[in-house]
Amino acid sequence: MRGPTAVALAVRRPDGGITVRTEARPAITSRSRWLRLPVVRGVAVLGESLVIGIRAMLEAAELAAPEDQRLDRAQMSLGVVAALLFAVGLFFVLPTWLASVMRAHVQGSVALNLIEGGVRAAILLGYLAVIATSRDIQRVLAYHGAEHKAIHALEHGRPLTPAATRGFSRLHPRCGTSFLLFTVLVSIALFALFGWPALWMRILLRVALLPVLAGLGYEALRGTAVLERRLWPLVLPGLWLQHLTTREPDDGQLEVALAALQAVLVR
Repeated sequence: MRGPTAVALAVRRPDGGITVRTEARPAITSRSRWLRLPVVRGVAVLGESLVIGIRAMLEAAELAAPEDQRLDRAQMSLGVVAALLFAVGLFFVLPTWLASVMRAHVQGSVALNLIEGGVRAAILLGYLAVIATSRDIQRVLAYHGAEHKAIHALEHGRPLTPAATRGFSRLHPRCGTSFLLFTVLVSIALFALFGWPALWMRILLRVALLPVLAGLGYEALRGTAVLERRLWPLVLPGLWLQHLTTREPDDGQLEVALAALQAVLVR
């Protein structure tokens, strides 16, 4: 759980107990007024979130896994790098290559960029649907749902207990899933500005523009969060997509999510 001034990690240990660790970490946008500029703040927040998330994942893996199943830091770090490279290849290199196959049948760079965006969206949906069939991933998605329920309880002023939290929705309008969807949509408009150059140039442009894309996607998510009631049609697709990225948690998972949230609030 991330708060304005601290980060908390709660992990269910193999013995059934919960380990909670907190760290004082003011929001990165508080360090400089330049980091609060539109688009720039999105890049800064995403970069910080990646660092926090990867560190938490590595630490949680060490705490939650039995002693004989733990990977060392080098193995886990290599896995993270491989995952990031895989993501860039799957969601940016592959769609633009597949769209180029249609060039003989489609006229105009705008149409080709629309096709590329459609392919990217289809790959994203297919990827989420496939990994959600894994039992281990389903457990991760249930913790995602527990996170949302905990935040709903806090925002509604309810007691931070599993019983009081259980009835809330596992979907939340300000979720990273919505950020993914906004990023896919924004990428169509952004990449269309550069026409349809050679394949190698398109790949370089897409990788180089990832920070800009992240910043614009963040601004879109932030705008819908501020004007949630007025822009509810834009919020709905992200909520629908969360049916793939969340699962209903059990009380044990709610307990872990609430432990992290309470630690942030105390800190």
